[in-house]
Amino acid sequence: MKRLFDIICAGFGLLFFLPALLVIAVAILADSRGPILYMSRRVGRHSSLFLMPKFRSMRAETPVVATHLLGDPDRYLTRVGRFLRRTSLDELPQLFSVLKGDMSLVGPRPALFNQHDLNAMRAAKGVDRLRPGITGWAQVNGRDELPIPEKVAYDIEYLQRQSFWFDLKILFLTVHRVITAHGVSH
Repeated sequence: MKRLFDIICAGFGLLFFLPALLVIAVAILADSRGPILYMSRRVGRHSSLFLMPKFRSMRAETPVVATHLLGDPDRYLTRVGRFLRRTSLDELPQLFSVLKGDMSLVGPRPALFNQHDLNAMRAAKGVDRLRPGITGWAQVNGRDELPIPEKVAYDIEYLQRQSFWFDLKILFLTVHRVITAHGVSH
């Protein structure tokens, strides 16, 4: 049932946001040199790698590391990118990953391929069995602000509590967090 819900919501979401997707694409092209989408190598279900699309919010020469590991992340953000990140609109292309089956609407956020500590902790606790999500329990409880052990603890709690109703709660909390930009550090 979760997969069917993901497919239906992602399909309707892409149709609903189509005008916004087109406007964002044009704004990115007008703002800076580089591709519209950034294909981020992420760790998915069963620790397999997949390419996760995001609207490009950083300059083309940005090192491939988690944003919080950049010495001065604001130096790399584009003007449009700053807005996209603050509003979480850079995440919209991930709806394609949901349709493809690499992601779910709700699940642990997919870690970067080089976040070895996070990936190892998730695998040790069985969290890697889950399909990663556009949003998740850790996302609505701290997002960028959480240290890795706390993030994994929320992922474990999600693994133990997962249900359709819990997913709906997380989706509603996500909308609230996005509107208020709660927990966004970059």
